[in-house]
Amino acid sequence: MKKPLWIPSADQISNSNMSSFMRYVEQITNRRITTYEELYNWSITEIEEFWKSVWVMSGIIYSHQYEKILSNPVMPGAKWFEGARLNFAENLLRFRDSQTAIISSREGFSTIKLTYEELYELVASCAEGLKVIGIKEGDRVAGFLSNIPEAVIAMLATASIGAFWSSCSPDFGLRGVLDRFEQIKPKVIFTIESYR
Repeated sequence: MKKPLWIPSADQISNSNMSSFMRYVEQITNRRITTYEELYNWSITEIEEFWKSVWVMSGIIYSHQYEKILSNPVMPGAKWFEGARLNFAENLLRFRDSQTAIISSREGFSTIKLTYEELYELVASCAEGLKVIGIKEGDRVAGFLSNIPEAVIAMLATASIGAFWSSCSPDFGLRGVLDRFEQIKPKVIFTIESYR
């Protein structure tokens, strides 16, 4: 397998997280890994073991464990973690503290910062509103929104219910938006009145 053109040096990688991961890999493999390059080489020769260790170390929340890590290891066509069932909104919203989750800067507006706790509350409120109007697992919800916190909130609320999310930026143009939304026939569309 070819080496990438660029491999980050150890000081370019978060030392605490990378060090913890490397120590974990050493424990499960009984091999000494002291550099990023050694870890990288292991990751491309022992692909399934690498991704299994990522699954474990990342603390993924799931409702059903995977049956197989990798089927048909050819791209395109590879299938990862078959049988696993998880909700990425649940994983992204697992933190409910005062650390910053979103920073939004827009021309002509003050910078907005949302903590993980605030994000969780806003997503929970939006999800409840979606449920009240009848949105359920498998339904389709769309967003005709620019890159604003409300777009993230609506997407996470949709995903938390198990509904499907699709979005378009207002600069797509009317025909592009109609083409996308006509294909999925959303039950609800989040939109903005204008954008700059």
